[in-house]
Amino acid sequence: MILLFFACLSQLIEDGEWLPGGDTTNTLMFGGNAFIRPAENILTEHEPSFYTGNSFFNQAWVEAPASTQHRDGLGPLFNARSCASCHFKDGRGAPPEGDDSFLGLLLKTSISGLQSDGSPKPSPRYGVQIQPFSILNVPTEANPVLYYEEIKGYYDDGEAYTLLNPIYELTDEAYGETDDLKLSPRVAPAVIGMGLLEAIPLSRLEELSDPNDEDGDGVSGKLNWVRDVEKDTYSVGRFGWKSEMPTVRAQVGGAFLHDIGITSSLFPINNCADNQFECEEELPGGEPEISDDLFDKVVLYTALLAVPMRHNWDSKPVLEGKKLFFEMGCDSCHTPSHRTGQHDHFPEVSDQLIFPYTDLLLHDMGKGLADNRPTYDAGGSEWRTPPLWSIGMIPTVNGHS
Repeated sequence: MILLFFACLSQLIEDGEWLPGGDTTNTLMFGGNAFIRPAENILTEHEPSFYTGNSFFNQAWVEAPASTQHRDGLGPLFNARSCASCHFKDGRGAPPEGDDSFLGLLLKTSISGLQSDGSPKPSPRYGVQIQPFSILNVPTEANPVLYYEEIKGYYDDGEAYTLLNPIYELTDEAYGETDDLKLSPRVAPAVIGMGLLEAIPLSRLEELSDPNDEDGDGVSGKLNWVRDVEKDTYSVGRFGWKSEMPTVRAQVGGAFLHDIGITSSLFPINNCADNQFECEEELPGGEPEISDDLFDKVVLYTALLAVPMRHNWDSKPVLEGKKLFFEMGCDSCHTPSHRTGQHDHFPEVSDQLIFPYTDLLLHDMGKGLADNRPTYDAGGSEWRTPPLWSIGMIPTVNGHS
């Protein structure tokens, strides 16, 4: 009977699922460095650019002017000095504990209403996110504070539980009133496998989209059509907690601008809000502050970071968990697998069977998880399904869960 039960479980094993990134999967390095490898099938001509991109992802930027001209232009306002400050070892950030600084978590900001293109309306005083750090002679925007409210309750069987509801506030506001300011906390996600997610065909996402639950499974999911600044049109969002960025290039460029204060040809205007005059007066580290050549290398690095090989995919406890995962309908949003299409710039990610466990769609998560900050087609309680690949490695790579 036990052998029969395990034989039934073994039928749940899907061909290739132990290689979640297909041919790109990292099968060589695990442990604390599991996320830092390039795609295993990386083209020889892409390797030098990958390692240059790695350098500019990890090294700190400095204030302009500086002798290190390729790395100056920090700020004037910023959240971090490098990409790796938030995405340590290409992994996931964590909410602050106690008086820790807000590295790895930032607060998006906006005021009521949307801009004409559908994007959040920036605060004239604080822009699109709170930057708690600044260069000399520029006031920092504010000091973000996190504390928790306990919510006590009981399960149906009488067992007690306690939930922790995070409360975010600002102190020491340097640029005036914040009464109408909407705050949305965003933890920095792991950056592995992004090129593969970009390569999932739009037709596949449209196939999964079901905004009105026409199939009657109790789950609705929709695409977020967002402004694509590079194409000057609208494209489907794939990255960010509300799928607000359409491409790896847009995600990298937006992070450079808003998180580090580095302009690029994609986002050439500094991140100073309307009334931040000291910010506007500071000298840039070039126009733009990161050259197209270096920017392209960071994009390549980000797009070709490999997802690690799965462990214990065929063990009895994992297969039992997989059975329950499907029985409970978790796969209705966390779609296990996709076949990527052709990627114009990175053939490594083309035509790969991948297992990211996401549909990249927006789902209404209820008012308890709402930030009440609409973003294009994403309502205040709608969020993108985050990929599940390699989440079990976060404690090893980043030291938290």
